[in-house]
Amino acid sequence: QVQLVESGGGLVQAGGSLRLSCAASGSIFSIAPNMGWYRQAPGKQRELVAAIGRGTGTNYGDSVKGRFTISRDNAKNTLYLQMNSLKPEDTAVYYCSIPLGVYWGKGTLVTVSS
Repeated sequence: QVQLVESGGGLVQAGGSLRLSCAASGSIFSIAPNMGWYRQAPGKQRELVAAIGRGTGTNYGDSVKGRFTISRDNAKNTLYLQMNSLKPEDTAVYYCSIPLGVYWGKGTLVTVSS
């Protein structure tokens, strides 16, 4: 059974930073061709924030380019999202997904105050 558990969310002031983590159980982390972070703000559709492949290839949503960095630690079966220069519009529930769109965590809330 695949379990993805996100952590690291919280309340931060605009301009601040947070690092999200997603711990994966089982072998899914090593065999997934891709993985990433999505977010869903109140009243909006879920959107892809960042994705990473088996190697070092990454993709970012336009709204977070230059501010967020996705990374993975294969030894720890953990996916990360470093979020810098946070803005109030980054407020959302953040979900990890491994592989993309297949398995999902329950989400972690990020709130950015102005």
